Amino acid sequence: MNATSTPVGAGGVLAATCISTLVVNANTSAVSILLPAISEDTGMSVDTLQWAVTGYSLVGAAVIITSGSLGDVFGRKRVFQLGLALFVVSCVLIALAQSGGMVIAGRVIQGAAGATILACGLSLLSVATKGDENLRAVSLWGAAAAVGAAAGPLVGGVLVDVTGWQGLFWIDAGVAVLCMALTYFAVAESRDPDAPRSIDYLGTFLIALTLMPLILGVSKSGDWGWISVPTLTCFAITLVAGWAFVRTERRVAAPLLDLRLLRNRVLVGATIAILIGAGTINALMYLLSLYFQDPSTLGLSPLQAGLATLPATVGLVVVAPLVPRLAGRFGPRQVIGAGFAITAAGFVAIGFANASWQYLVFLLPLVAIAVGMGLSNGPSSSAATASVAADQVGEASGVSNMARYVGAAVATALAATIYAGVTANQVADGAADADALSAGLAAASWVMAVFSALGLLLAIVVIVRHPAGRASLSDSAAAAAAHLHTLPTTAAATGGAQDAPSVDQPSGETS
Repeated sequence: MNATSTPVGAGGVLAATCISTLVVNANTSAVSILLPAISEDTGMSVDTLQWAVTGYSLVGAAVIITSGSLGDVFGRKRVFQLGLALFVVSCVLIALAQSGGMVIAGRVIQGAAGATILACGLSLLSVATKGDENLRAVSLWGAAAAVGAAAGPLVGGVLVDVTGWQGLFWIDAGVAVLCMALTYFAVAESRDPDAPRSIDYLGTFLIALTLMPLILGVSKSGDWGWISVPTLTCFAITLVAGWAFVRTERRVAAPLLDLRLLRNRVLVGATIAILIGAGTINALMYLLSLYFQDPSTLGLSPLQAGLATLPATVGLVVVAPLVPRLAGRFGPRQVIGAGFAITAAGFVAIGFANASWQYLVFLLPLVAIAVGMGLSNGPSSSAATASVAADQVGEASGVSNMARYVGAAVATALAATIYAGVTANQVADGAADADALSAGLAAASWVMAVFSALGLLLAIVVIVRHPAGRASLSDSAAAAAAHLHTLPTTAAATGGAQDAPSVDQPSGETS
């Protein structure tokens, strides 16, 4: 990518982008821990507050590619700072909220802000550094994203006890302001002079219009019924909006999604695998955050719940350095398949949960799911970028990042609906609260196990073959951040285009 920029020390760019991505990912992963406390303060049920999680992901899916395009055209520094400003506004709005609706509105804004910060921050870093320096910088960025996600639930749990749930958002707002100042003084503006000047705003709107009624229909299906008129109307709007999105992308000059990429079998398979992985891990964290804190089950405090979910996020990070080596030795397809198999086994184990389970019984399945996710996410993200031509790596990365948000939104909404619906039905049938909640958790876990099994099937049938990275530091960082963001690996850097024919597609098919 050609870019114009003013020379500037890479240290300031690295600091601004790494701190911001750490804060964004810590904030995102902490919110599920905060929901019971927010519910108690605002009076809104946790079932409704799940929109604070799914709304964030929904908007992030709609804007993550568009925000990168805006940065290319209008200036990456300018759009990055706009994202930081929106993040500050959203944090203040949430911290001052007197109602659950205000919290949800703030989180929707935060979804746009977070996606913009991640997309433009990585672009700024790529422009400011070259060669080995770029590999180190991107590795640090990926590590910061992973550490933020791992620390979020723990930090959120601590702050609920010390400052109230609002404390997280006040602190995050303060850090974001500091990042804005650092960016202003230490980061040079850059643009892509070759980028199309037109922005696919209609495509962005249609992505949101496709996802919003889908998630609303899934979320309310327990109250409305799966075949009720309101639910079917939501699904019909989703289908029409999806059809309109496809028609739009075929006609606009600079489409949000180049539909020719969908001919690439490996890219499609890897993207669906990423969607499944992101969806199931986000659904798991949402469910366990609620289940562990419910007085009828484990009755943990927010801090204890943050500690209890820590093995899942830490497990993802710890296994990351091993993933590129394993992929190089056994093949990415085998590692992805093994990851989904282990994940499915973990969900199956939780599918047998009952009210007598204490935390230690959850620990092994939780670690298994985390390790499985770590194994499958890295090679899937690598496949997404390594299976396309060099000039399409950015587009492939954008598609997989959009899929990550979509998976998080849809799977969390589905898991929340199953959890709440089964629990309510059990209570109505006379079951004790603890038994009802464990039944809801088990039912949702069985559904996540089915999704993970589909990921295993994808690895066997679709993701036939693609280049493996060289197990470098950057590949390890990419694997660590893979459940959060797709980073190109050495396989992409060495020219996935040359290997395109080996994935059952004609050379140049996706160009």
